Amino acid sequence: MIHHIELNVSNLKLTREFYDSLLPLLGYHQFQDWSEGFSYRKDKEYIVFVQTPPEYLEAGYHRKAAGLNHIAFHAPSSLEVDAITAKMRQSGISILYQDRHPYAGGAETYAVFMEDPDRLKIEVAVWGSGD
Repeated sequence: MIHHIELNVSNLKLTREFYDSLLPLLGYHQFQDWSEGFSYRKDKEYIVFVQTPPEYLEAGYHRKAAGLNHIAFHAPSSLEVDAITAKMRQSGISILYQDRHPYAGGAETYAVFMEDPDRLKIEVAVWGSGD
C-alpha cells in the first residue's frame, strides 16, 4: 500500500485549480496546506503537490522521459467516469484521446484521460465489469 506520493509542480496555483476540481470527485479531501504546497488525502494515502524551486524549473517535465508516466485513479462506475469527464470539460480541461473516449485504454477499460498543468497524464478508470 502506498503511504503518499509527492509531486513537484511548475505552477502551484494552476496545479491547485486542476486538482481542486478533480480530487474531491474521487473522494479525496484537502489534508495539508502551506505556502509552498498542499495535499489531498483519501483513507490513509495522500498526494502532495509542492512548488518546484525556480532553479529547477528550466528542465521541465515530460511523461515520455525517465520518471513518472501517469497516475491512474479508480472510479466506482462508468457513471462516475462520465460525471468526472463532464466536470473537467466544464473546468476547461482538455480530454485526451477524444477519438477513442471512453475506451482509449482498451475494450475492458472505461476511462477518461487528461493532463494536469504540467502535462502529467491523469486517468480515471473502471476496469472490467466495474459498473
